[in-house]
Amino acid sequence: MTNRPSRRQFMERSLLVSGGLTAGLAFEHRPLLAYLRNETRTPQAGLPAGGPLQMGKIGNLSVSRLICGGNLFSGFAHSGDLLYVSSLLKHYFAPEKILDTLELCEKGGINTAILRTDDHMVGILKRYRKERGGRIQWIAQTYPKVDNLRENIRIAIDNGAVGAYIMGGIGDTFLKEGRTELIGEVVSFIKRNGLVAGIGSHSLDVPKASEKLGFEPDFYVKTLNSVGYESQDPAEIAAFMKTVQKPWIAFKVLGAGRMKPGEGLDLAFRTGADFVNVGMYDFQVGEDISLVREIVAAHARRERPWRA
Repeated sequence: MTNRPSRRQFMERSLLVSGGLTAGLAFEHRPLLAYLRNETRTPQAGLPAGGPLQMGKIGNLSVSRLICGGNLFSGFAHSGDLLYVSSLLKHYFAPEKILDTLELCEKGGINTAILRTDDHMVGILKRYRKERGGRIQWIAQTYPKVDNLRENIRIAIDNGAVGAYIMGGIGDTFLKEGRTELIGEVVSFIKRNGLVAGIGSHSLDVPKASEKLGFEPDFYVKTLNSVGYESQDPAEIAAFMKTVQKPWIAFKVLGAGRMKPGEGLDLAFRTGADFVNVGMYDFQVGEDISLVREIVAAHARRERPWRA
């Protein structure tokens, strides 16, 4: 009888077979392969020493400058035509691994996660709170529909989210299709239910329209990177965001794994982001915490004032 491979063996084989050779792997997947080959490594040991991770304010919430992103937990890596990656992520981030990663984030000072509003992640959060005593704050990425703006947001409200925002792709689509007013309606509904409310986008035209039309979100969630991945030129983004008084959570700051962490994080905070939303493997959490702590301190004085 053939033995089934372990989860670790499955993922290592997937990486090698799909890439052909280690050198052919996408940049962001090489650390994963190295980690899988090191059976003795414990990610908890990688948490950095030093002072606490810096915080900022969104509304009445205290939010860590580094926010735990949830795309990897849900199998989304924005890996282009690499068909194996979604399956790989779903095998790696089994429920227990997600719980471990959230717990590791909290131990390192990350107090907020941005996660999808769906049955999978709601179930994970319930388990995390019940089984691990987790207290991480949930800012919900929500998916309002033209004919039903509220249903998905209500799921976030009913399951303990402290904030919610319209997912970036939906914000872009509403603007492109001439339904910009729906973005304002979403913000108003979230606020009426006592959550901090945000607007997400890849297009810079979305926050521009929001500012012009007076939607008054509590924060923006906007892409930023220097490799042009679902983002504009950093100088163009910086010029506009300097005029914005509201907190800015930057995402895709590593270009979905196309930039080195130090480079992407430094660009984000130097350009004016108040927070960064970063998806992380458990073994990357410690390094990212250290980098953010150092980079935020280095940019205490910058061209765009801290808005949070």
